[in-house]
Amino acid sequence: MRTDGRVALDTTTEPVTKKRRPRLMSWLVAGLLAGWALVRLTGLEAGWPLTQLMTLTHFGAVLALLSATVLFFRDRLAALVALVAAAAMVAVIVPRVVSDPAADGGTALRVLSSNLFGRADPAAVVDMVTRLDVDVLSALELRPGQVALLEAAGLGRLLPYTVLEEAEGPAGSGIYSRYPLTKIDGLFTPVGHNMPAARVALPSGPVEVVAVHPNPPLPRLYDEWNVSLAALPDAAPGRILAGDFNASLDHHAFRALLDRGYTDAAAQVGKGLVPTWPRGRAIPPIITIDHILVDRSIGVRRVEVLDVPGTDHRAVFAELRIGRP
Repeated sequence: MRTDGRVALDTTTEPVTKKRRPRLMSWLVAGLLAGWALVRLTGLEAGWPLTQLMTLTHFGAVLALLSATVLFFRDRLAALVALVAAAAMVAVIVPRVVSDPAADGGTALRVLSSNLFGRADPAAVVDMVTRLDVDVLSALELRPGQVALLEAAGLGRLLPYTVLEEAEGPAGSGIYSRYPLTKIDGLFTPVGHNMPAARVALPSGPVEVVAVHPNPPLPRLYDEWNVSLAALPDAAPGRILAGDFNASLDHHAFRALLDRGYTDAAAQVGKGLVPTWPRGRAIPPIITIDHILVDRSIGVRRVEVLDVPGTDHRAVFAELRIGRP
């Protein structure tokens, strides 16, 4: 109490608030990172924006590691939470960069999957098919006009057998092959875009290929996207799913598909983090949503991810081994 007639002011509140603010921010950051890791581990993403966020989990791991380093000098308990979140994210990512290619043996089958965006450079596509000695091409967003352009560029001479369901817009898809094809009806009920299936008559015996292209998990299409992935056929000997899945290994719905007997070809040879989308935009490719999935009896020798002029997706090429000893 002052005796000179002036009122004493309490100056303790502001310093306390200033001390608490960094601590609150530290725990906010740590909590958000922990929540991200928890959703990824449990598969609890449900709609926008969590479904989209899951595709960036590899960036989340880096962010969590950096945050743990910074928080160590502010709040060590919050730093520990961030570090645990980072460890959880790293644990689910590391298997994708560990290579375990198949040994030689069996019949070689070279598969290329490319979302053509309706306007991919046909000469570049044909050059890629030639250079990689492709046996089967899964073509997504295949429009009628592009079918004619690819034929004029010489694709038919390389891959003369086709099962095509071309359409305007993003709905069209098709399968081109070096070997005779037989269309498979009734294998599953496609949800979203056209998804033709075909039996490929290899000299060593038939395999099945499905051109996959569900709608993206946008807010209004999220339920349909889930149904579309669930509707894809279970793995069976010699079955291959190739296309633009609009899904990554960090999506629960995609992992559920893998659990039905498939292997992601890129992840099998340590390239599961190579991004495929977007291409030709203001930002470089940052997420991996184009895949070649194979029945676990099929070996994977190598995978390449390639740029294709004119399209917003990168193509995925896989050299497979069928009928391994």
